[in-house]
Amino acid sequence: MADETLTEFIDDVCGESRLRVEADLGDGFVRLRSSEAERRQAAQDIRSSEDIVIELLRNARDAGARHIFLATQKVGERRLLTVIDDGAGIPEALHERVFEPRVTSKLDSAHMDKWGMHGRGMALFSISVNAEEARVLQSAPNLGTSLAVTTDTARLGEKTDQSTFPRFERESSGAWAMRGPKNILRTTAEFALEHRGDCEVFTGTPVEVAATLYDRGAASLSPAVRAFGGQGLDLSFVKRLALASDPADLSERCEAMGLPLSERSARRILDGAIAPLENLTDRMANESFPAAPSREKPVPGARGRARGLKLAPEDAEALRRGVARLMEPIVEGYYLEAAGQADISVNAEAIRITVPIRRMP
Repeated sequence: MADETLTEFIDDVCGESRLRVEADLGDGFVRLRSSEAERRQAAQDIRSSEDIVIELLRNARDAGARHIFLATQKVGERRLLTVIDDGAGIPEALHERVFEPRVTSKLDSAHMDKWGMHGRGMALFSISVNAEEARVLQSAPNLGTSLAVTTDTARLGEKTDQSTFPRFERESSGAWAMRGPKNILRTTAEFALEHRGDCEVFTGTPVEVAATLYDRGAASLSPAVRAFGGQGLDLSFVKRLALASDPADLSERCEAMGLPLSERSARRILDGAIAPLENLTDRMANESFPAAPSREKPVPGARGRARGLKLAPEDAEALRRGVARLMEPIVEGYYLEAAGQADISVNAEAIRITVPIRRMP
């Protein structure tokens, strides 16, 4: 049957099918239109909520994000997934087009990782085909992105156990292995561990993520900026919640970012009643090795981090001795003397050493 005849036949019998077929090759073979082939591939790429999560995380990673926040919540059969990052961002004109097939910013930087090839311009398309809704809520160049996805878990499944947090256990061979159901938490934890040197990942409920964004924003912005920053249009989206003036304002800002919460929860955040989240690698270390000293409980294979670090006594003493030697010519030249041992404190940004001194009589 000639192509023209096939087209006419399909038009008469089943008009919708014509949109799927480019040509009849005979003997039951057809050449699919590219749109139909893409749709079928998308259905294969995404089979669960966990698949959507890993694609959203990879998307944030490839945008150069240093901090990624995943908020997840289930209401009835609906699963809400919101990813907020401080990556490169998306121009407003492309907020809808990024969900079209083959649209990508990675012309020369496709990324092969343990989950496969990323950068084909198919990840967000695959998500949109399988989700009930997928939207870019907020994004701008160099300011990051907030992207929300809603799925119907009756149609797109997920692991039944979504509350168990993964743990590390030592196998009989002596090697460490991650244990726990392959749920959203474990999927996110595996990503965080794989990219621990590139970015920090935080995950929790919308309220917990909102509290974390508010806390981190407040810690990084000056009082003047927080008081007079207005909408903070030049600030990264991950910092803007700290500009909220009252519970209603905070609730409104969160809603716009895909973090639904009540004014009551917003008030609790402003009052400091909801603790910020730990990044996932720290949380895995703390939950897997709760009894070990901080310096002895890194996630297997991970580099140590300053957050929560406590120097071992012998290391702190070695640091004090070194500082004392360095201070000798200083105190002598300025007619000073040490007034006690150096005090050492550690936080997420620095190791601070304070040397008490007094003038010589």
